[in-house]
Amino acid sequence: MAGGLLLIWDEGVFQVDQRYKGERWLCVEGVLTKTNFRCAFCLVYGAHGREAKRGVWEELSYVAGLCQIPFCFLGDFNEILQVEDRKGATSLMASSEEFKEWVRDIQLIDLPLTDRKYTWFRGHSCSRIDRVMVNVEWTEVFPDIRIKGGPRGLSDHCPVIMELTRVTGPPRPFRSLDAWFTHEGFLRMVKDEWRSLGETQFPCKLRALAIQLRQWHKDNFRDMDKRLMRFEEELTKLDNSVSDGVYDGTTEARRKALVSFCSKWYIRKEMHWKQMSRSKHAANMDRNTRYFHNIASARRRNNRIDALMLHGRLVRNQARIKGAIRGFYKDLYRQEYVPRIGIRDGLVKCIHRDEAEALEVMPTDEEIKEAVWDCESSKAPGSDGFNMNFIKKCWDDIGPEFTAAVMGFFQSAKLPKDVNVTWVTLAPNLKVQRR
Repeated sequence: MAGGLLLIWDEGVFQVDQRYKGERWLCVEGVLTKTNFRCAFCLVYGAHGREAKRGVWEELSYVAGLCQIPFCFLGDFNEILQVEDRKGATSLMASSEEFKEWVRDIQLIDLPLTDRKYTWFRGHSCSRIDRVMVNVEWTEVFPDIRIKGGPRGLSDHCPVIMELTRVTGPPRPFRSLDAWFTHEGFLRMVKDEWRSLGETQFPCKLRALAIQLRQWHKDNFRDMDKRLMRFEEELTKLDNSVSDGVYDGTTEARRKALVSFCSKWYIRKEMHWKQMSRSKHAANMDRNTRYFHNIASARRRNNRIDALMLHGRLVRNQARIKGAIRGFYKDLYRQEYVPRIGIRDGLVKCIHRDEAEALEVMPTDEEIKEAVWDCESSKAPGSDGFNMNFIKKCWDDIGPEFTAAVMGFFQSAKLPKDVNVTWVTLAPNLKVQRR
């Protein structure tokens, strides 16, 4: 650390009102002017010895507790978090395990590096010791936050660049939400739309219904946080009125209504983020919306492809990346030669007549319903975006129109070519006749 630490900022972007410093860290607390987001940045240069590292981590824990706001640690920590962070490593050293425990205790999220594995190079040695870590409150405001490495130049280290701007991607595919069923008019709306679609084929009706559900979602479920904030502000105003001595029957009725609205939207928000997180522990977890929000945001960050190596060159253009991925899978699944194999070649074993008849028996209503209910509610095996919870809810609540459509689809003599795999692979014991 011969050169020391330097932390600079643009006052037009970040207004600082508090400064803290230690031997191996600098911290500023203030407000991002564009979003009015109050936060703190702490630049770190980690120690080399194990005992010295412990001292630095204790100081950082104290600073984070002192600020009590969304926090961002960034810099050279001189330590790895996992074996993959160091080339050739097979296990974590004791100091690395302690660093990992400190990150977990202080509840920090280590942001993944999107375009490279390591940030420090010396000879044949490579490690990822430069990192950016934020707390959950930070990711709630900037769910699309990401970091990437800059050119190393003459230094041993790559600069780490953090981007807070929202990444615009393609339109998100349709997905049915379990929280919709908490709305009093949802099933009635679905029933009316289903009837208005007439006698169209079942997969076509689902596609048409998805268009209406997108619009309904925008009208009734968009901006859940803003709705909750508005209700909470109204409750605060009522509390202030009561404190000033203004209280009557109207005030009490208004408060009960607002509390009821808040309760509904808290439940909807929890259900939404549980579903988005796809957490395997969701059924056994307490109502912790922040936890599920963090899982969903982390999965989006990790699944995003910001750069791709094509023919030895790093490509960041999204159009070229999409074209390369599409071309790869076209070549992968293209069948250049179709072997002609007949029954007489001995590869197909003849089955008995009773087995053949059993394969062609139409599934009964009971078998179809059993197959549907045997599927996990959160799963959507097909690409139409409707999970099995949506089908189960509509099965009984919408009425015979929906049930008859499902039954008729399975019991039809001929399946349409564009049939969604949701309805073909419901359960292994469900027989569907094909001609």
